[in-house]
Amino acid sequence: MAGPAQLPFRLPPPAGGRVDVLVIAGEHSGDEHAARMVRDLRDRQPGLAIAALGGPDLAAAGAQLLHDLTATSVVGFVEVLKHYPFFRTLFNETLRWIAEHRPRAVCFVDYPGLNLRLAAELRQRGLSVKGGGRIKLLYYISPQIWAWKAGRRFTMARDLDAMAVIFPFEPQCYADTTLPVEFVGHPFVAPDYVPPVRHDPAGPVLLLPGSRKQAVARIFPALLAGFARYGEREAVVLYPSQDIRAVLAAANPPANVTLVEVGEGHAMGQGARAASAVLTSSGTMSMHCALAAIPGAIAYRTNPLTYFFAKRLVKVRYIGIANLLLDEAMYPEFIQDAATPAALAAELRACTHDPARRERTAAATARLRALLHQPTTGSAADWLTAKID
Repeated sequence: MAGPAQLPFRLPPPAGGRVDVLVIAGEHSGDEHAARMVRDLRDRQPGLAIAALGGPDLAAAGAQLLHDLTATSVVGFVEVLKHYPFFRTLFNETLRWIAEHRPRAVCFVDYPGLNLRLAAELRQRGLSVKGGGRIKLLYYISPQIWAWKAGRRFTMARDLDAMAVIFPFEPQCYADTTLPVEFVGHPFVAPDYVPPVRHDPAGPVLLLPGSRKQAVARIFPALLAGFARYGEREAVVLYPSQDIRAVLAAANPPANVTLVEVGEGHAMGQGARAASAVLTSSGTMSMHCALAAIPGAIAYRTNPLTYFFAKRLVKVRYIGIANLLLDEAMYPEFIQDAATPAALAAELRACTHDPARRERTAAATARLRALLHQPTTGSAADWLTAKID
């Protein structure tokens, strides 16, 4: 696996000598969503040659994995700067690969820090349709332009051919641009969605520190301290990869805290993980929990310098997606120094002992599901199929 300490590296050529679609998904959540789209796409067109810069989910869905981007995903200004040589090499090598192998389309999945720069450069080099070439540039899962950097929508319209979004309000965010934007529904309310978690008032507590190593190293100790102050039940920590497990193990969790890989057991037909309450970061797993009506709270810590800049750039009331969609604190948020053991323990006690709290969570879940309903116009795979034909 290539990474910051293993440069330079080269991406392998496409299997079979050709590629129809290159998917670029840089985070575990994007890898998960893109994999669902790729599985559906391959069901429609089994002979389609799909390569990916992504993660294990895309590989399992049948894409040729050129490089595991999820293993080197970082977030925040300081964290990106630390690994700048790696990302610069990755950027240049990806451009070389696209120029040499000429996929019919590149489908970017979220991850705007890399993907939007690649789209701009492909246009400038005359490789994309907007630059006079033949490669279509498509985008699945919009950057959060409604939270910060709203002006990106105009450069995206300049560089991209089409976008599919997963929140119903997002097409309106691009209404003053020329970019065709289609709401394709949220993957977690699709008919074949199988949740990894479920609510059980008698179950253990879930601790979900995220999927990026730097963030997990900061957030997990806060979750452990809150759970220890709570002093009841057992806890389960879900993690996406062995890299993250190593970070978790370094925090020396006590014996009543069990580390479980996401999908373990669930993939073997043992059902979703039961939980009475959750302490979670603001990522994708928080949406799984919100849709499962598991009461809980969000805790988030990042590099202090990153937080300093983010406070001045981000223009939203909440960092949790469910909270943003509902415009209310379904999951109370404790950020930076506010994520104290006492505050998090108090939330766990309310979640496990207060029936009214569980009722409010269930009502919020019903509203959330209604917001994210699948449209009748088609899925993400339907959208991508139409764009590459």
